Amino acid sequence: MRARVRDGDEQPGGIVGYPLSALYREVAFVAYHFHWSHQDVLLLEHKERQRWVEEISAINDRANSEAVQ
Repeated sequence: MRARVRDGDEQPGGIVGYPLSALYREVAFVAYHFHWSHQDVLLLEHKERQRWVEEISAINDRANSEAVQ
């Protein structure tokens, strides 16, 4: 193993691989609900994009539960 990898990289974090289908779902979901361009959503860091997905889902869950009552 290379020493740099074994001892840690200077820039921790990042994703080695992420399923392309999951990326498409996240981008479509955020772009659809917020009317952001796919490029704007792709420029978000992975964790931030996932956070927006969680927030939009929570908004939808609240709206759906209110509609049922």
